[in-house]
Amino acid sequence: MRLVRIAFCAVIAAMGAVTGQTSPGDVVVDVPFTFSVAGQQLPAGHYIVKATDDFIRISSVNKQGVFVPTHTAVRAATDDTKLVFHRYGDTYFLSCVWVKGRTIGKELFRSRAERELLAHQTEMELAVVRSAQ
Repeated sequence: MRLVRIAFCAVIAAMGAVTGQTSPGDVVVDVPFTFSVAGQQLPAGHYIVKATDDFIRISSVNKQGVFVPTHTAVRAATDDTKLVFHRYGDTYFLSCVWVKGRTIGKELFRSRAERELLAHQTEMELAVVRSAQ
């Protein structure tokens, strides 16, 4: 099943072109640092994050995007829309996406690179980037 999801993500990512339009619930954010998502390095910049049932699509203004499998995260309703990153030194990994007023967010699975950093007991800090919306 996991292999099917990975293959599906690869096909969708290869086909995907971002329309640049946003819908209700989309997160628009300026990330001030390079970060990793689904094993890919994305540069600092302006991004649109669209959530579906089991995936998010994170795309830049220049129409580069990636589909990422997620699972549901539950917590008290958040006061703002934000992306949460795990930071290890100068390396950032996208971890969660939260939308203002919602109790359900999207949490990403940890990548192999992040799991290796955790296995070596590298200190992890949280970095939060709030949406301008």
